[in-house]
Amino acid sequence: MRLAQLIAAIHPRVAVVLHDLAMVWAAWFVTNWLRFNLLPDPPPVPLAGPELPLVLAAQGLVLWWTGLYRGLWRFASLPDLMNIARAAVIGALAIALGLFLFNRLEGVPRSVLVVYPLTLLLLLGAPRLLYRYWKDNRLDFSRRTPLQRVLILGAGRAGETLARDLRRDLHYRAVGFLDDNRSLRGAKVNGVPVLGTLDDLPRVAREVAAETLLIAMPSASNQQMQRVVQLCEDTGLSFRTVPRLQDVVEGRSGFNELKEVAIEDLLGREPVLLDWTAIRGGLSGRRVLVSGGGGSIGAELCRQVARLGAGSLTIIEQSEYNLYRIEQELRREFPELVLHPVLGDCGDAAQVERMFATLRPQVVFHAAAYKHVPLLERQPREAFRNNVLGTQAMAAAADRHEVGVFVLISTDKAVNPVNVLGATKRVAEIFCQNLAAQSRTRYITVRFGNVLDSAGSVVPLFREQIKAGGPVTVTHPEITRYFMTIPEACQLILQAGVLGQGGEIFALDMGEPVRIRYLAEQMIRLAGKVPDRDVAITYTGLRPGEKLFEELFHEQESYTATAHRKIFLAASRSMPWAELTALLRRAAGACAQNEPDEVLAVLRLLVPEFAPTPVDPQVVPLNRARGA
Repeated sequence: MRLAQLIAAIHPRVAVVLHDLAMVWAAWFVTNWLRFNLLPDPPPVPLAGPELPLVLAAQGLVLWWTGLYRGLWRFASLPDLMNIARAAVIGALAIALGLFLFNRLEGVPRSVLVVYPLTLLLLLGAPRLLYRYWKDNRLDFSRRTPLQRVLILGAGRAGETLARDLRRDLHYRAVGFLDDNRSLRGAKVNGVPVLGTLDDLPRVAREVAAETLLIAMPSASNQQMQRVVQLCEDTGLSFRTVPRLQDVVEGRSGFNELKEVAIEDLLGREPVLLDWTAIRGGLSGRRVLVSGGGGSIGAELCRQVARLGAGSLTIIEQSEYNLYRIEQELRREFPELVLHPVLGDCGDAAQVERMFATLRPQVVFHAAAYKHVPLLERQPREAFRNNVLGTQAMAAAADRHEVGVFVLISTDKAVNPVNVLGATKRVAEIFCQNLAAQSRTRYITVRFGNVLDSAGSVVPLFREQIKAGGPVTVTHPEITRYFMTIPEACQLILQAGVLGQGGEIFALDMGEPVRIRYLAEQMIRLAGKVPDRDVAITYTGLRPGEKLFEELFHEQESYTATAHRKIFLAASRSMPWAELTALLRRAAGACAQNEPDEVLAVLRLLVPEFAPTPVDPQVVPLNRARGA
């Protein structure tokens, strides 16, 4: 083994240091040789003059001090060249000072000190860039399969980074870019040509024999993504995308982590900008309680609360498996978090009282609720017991134990409700709003629409139906719903907890509603199939408790803007406290006696706008069954 290989085997950076010192010697010798050979009768230039040890020592220390050896040649770039230039200039000054003190610069031309940094920059920078170029462009001659030809959609920073990474991949070859910026037409990005606009995709894909399409547009809106995906589908080629910027920032995806286009990429709205400083200030170091913490919304709330530095987190959950799952995840991802998992029912007043008295939460997010419309239509007792009496028990305990903030998570179905779910959530809203008027606790309600991919929602149902070959069942061709992602819903909840002063109902500007038929068609296409050819779509009719469209505000709730442009505030509708509590006691008695008709009668008194749709009389209510 040669000496250099032995040294590199001991420590790879030693070889780099020796290389750089050799380049310092070469730069000093070459600069002196050039300077003296300009004379009519040039004297011989020694390979190692008496000043060389000082030059090597001074320049070597400067190279180490500037952090040059913390970088890797494999990823050498412009910042590394700038660092080398800085080290060369500072090194020349250090050499000049050292030689002045050593021999008053005797025999050292001043021009050498001027040209030396430029020579050193060339000798140190060129090997690094050549090494990176070789690593980026080397071929694996043992590879038997050809490179897959890919066409990149989007020639911005994400596209450029993606193309650079693909050059190091032994499986893909970028053959071109498409971008709607016409000024880029004919240009090259990282050596890859821009061949046209996105509308040229079908033609260009054929001309370059593309085999895969990569969408590099992380900041694209949902309308832009819908257009791009439609163009990709028209080509018949497979396609993938880089994650959205929001997912990258929040740590859910790597920047160039290619993934299948998901339905949230098409239906997700513009990212909602939040005041994270205020949110963190409201949660950092606080004792936080999340009810229903094992569900889709509750679990994501737990993750974000833990990420924001809560002092402790208490989770109360009725499902043993869901509680176990979120506990294991949080202990793995946040080992320093003080975690209190509680298996129990929010409607169990004794357990709720003990939990509040023992753990003394300062912030409560009440996400526990039953939410499946058709099931609850036939079981109003269970819906009222869990959604109303459970909220009452939690909210009353928060008042007794002087909790700072209590956030109730509600739904757009509480507006002009036509189903038991909406009516019970509306009663929960009314109770919290009226309790806020006589409590030091700030009671805040957050109202939003459907959440993509939450447990029991339409997205996982469609996914299973498509996997089984169909048919995909849609209740009505004109039915529409508002949609948001689980993280966005939870961020709205956190932001509202900071904005609210007590008694408010906050709702998000959710953009335009989405036709469920469109959702089904897009999910079928994303699965690589054609709607109504490969997978049928059938219409089953509206189920009991369903309506064609949802609303975020009642007509009597004149809503106003807030400090956040995407969050609106509904005016509070008060109700006499004595009347409210009397009706709740009556309903609680009906639940205890298992009298669903009486529960429905009280619901109509509490929510006059409640107009239930008829239930199939052939189906017998199972009021003794317990939801999960």
